[in-house]
This record gives sequence, C-alpha cells and structure tokens, in this order.
Amino acid sequence: MTTIAVPRWRGTSVLNQIGILTGRSVRALVSDPKLMIFSLLQPLIMLLLFSQVFSGMAGTSSFPAGVSYIDYLMPAILVTTGVSAALQSGIGLVTDMKNGVLARLRSLPVNNMSVLVARSLADLTRTALQLAILLVAAVALFDFSPAGGVLGVLPAYLLALAVSWALSWIFLAVGAWVRNAETMQTVGFLAMFPLMFASSAFVPVDSLPAWLRVVATINPLTYAVDASRNLALDMPVGGGVVGALAASAGLLVVGVFAAVRGFRRPIAS
Repeated sequence: MTTIAVPRWRGTSVLNQIGILTGRSVRALVSDPKLMIFSLLQPLIMLLLFSQVFSGMAGTSSFPAGVSYIDYLMPAILVTTGVSAALQSGIGLVTDMKNGVLARLRSLPVNNMSVLVARSLADLTRTALQLAILLVAAVALFDFSPAGGVLGVLPAYLLALAVSWALSWIFLAVGAWVRNAETMQTVGFLAMFPLMFASSAFVPVDSLPAWLRVVATINPLTYAVDASRNLALDMPVGGGVVGALAASAGLLVVGVFAAVRGFRRPIAS
C-alpha cells in the first residue's frame, strides 16, 4: 500500500500574519473607546495646566518673538504624548504574555517577528488617532494656530509618530525581558519623566538652571521637540529633523534586536 505524504501546513505568509494580528489589536481598541478617552485626558490636562502655568514665558528674552505659548507648547505635547503612548506597547505585550494570548500564538505556525511588528503597528495606529484628536482639540479649545499652518503641523505630527514608533520598540524590548506589568510601568515612568521635563518641551533651554541646561542639551527628546516645533512655527529647521529621525532609527534598530531576543525566551506558565 502506497503512503501519500501530506505536506505540513506551515501557516500563512509573514505579511498576512502581521495584517491579521494588527487587525485583531485595532479591533480591540475600537471596541473599548474608554481607553482612547482616558488616554486623551492626560495630554489635554497637561496642555491646559502648562498653557496656564508657563504662559508668562511668552514675551521674555529667551522666548521666540511673536509666538504665543500655546503655539510653542503644542508641538512638544505631540512628541511627549507619543512618548507616553509608546510605553503602552510594552505594557500591552506583558499583558498578552500573562493572559495566555501569546502562549496560544506560539502553538501555531506564527512568526515571532509578526507578533512584535503587529503590536507596534496597532499601537502606532492608536497613537496616530490620539494625536489627531489632540490636534483638533487644541485648535478648537486652545486656539492653536501656528505660523506654519497645516503644511508645518503635518510634518511635525508625522515626526512625533516616528519618534513614538521607535520608542515603542524600546518599550517592547523592556517588556519582553522584564515580563511584569508593574516593573514595566516603573521602568517606563523612570525613563519618561527625565526625558520629558529635562528638555526644551515646556520652556526654552536657555531659561533652565545651568546644570539642567546641560542635561536638556544632550537629551535626545530635545532634538525631536525642537524639530517638531520649528516645523509647526515655520522656523528654520536646519538638521533638526534629520537628527531626530537618525536618533529614532538608531533606537529602532536597538529596540528590534533586543525585543526579538527577549521575546524568543520561553514564556513561564
């Protein structure tokens, strides 16, 4: 009797896997609008508080002439909100590890890289929607009207997304290695707050104390904020955008490598 060899099914292509897994995560986001609402509260509250607390900075010698504080602040809020949103990538990965989703996926012919890329793309989609809503709210509620107009704000928006996506891979790497939501949040906040507040995000670097000015000058977030702000305000950009994108690319490469290595480790039951 002749035995017919049945080829083993090895799953669909990596691109199809990424599309299916990304769609799954995006549908989960759409089905839970409360998550989007609460994620918008923090940047809106920051926009309200900082626009009132630091509004007196406008018109000082260290502040750009003829620029309102809200126009100065909003591009930075785009970048810092993107940084905060990137943290959710790592937390989401840890959550999927704990609730058994990734264990089920590992029993299927699913490429590990597909899982990580899908997670990053789903979170990038969420961040893009979040920043778009934030921009609409800034225009409608805070009279955000920078000199660069739409042609300046759009590249600033895209730059914030690029920075956010690169950092999401760093947090994916942290999540893949620590595998604990509480530790993930602690590491994330310890990294984010120095980056956000020891930078040019909320006040000009020249107005900071001398020691903090040194920190802000070497802070990579300062370059992203300055580039985003100069685009929105129609100011000379110089090499700021290239520098911010180059730094993001470097973080992306490191994050992808570390995330893949960490994700390959067995998931503890």
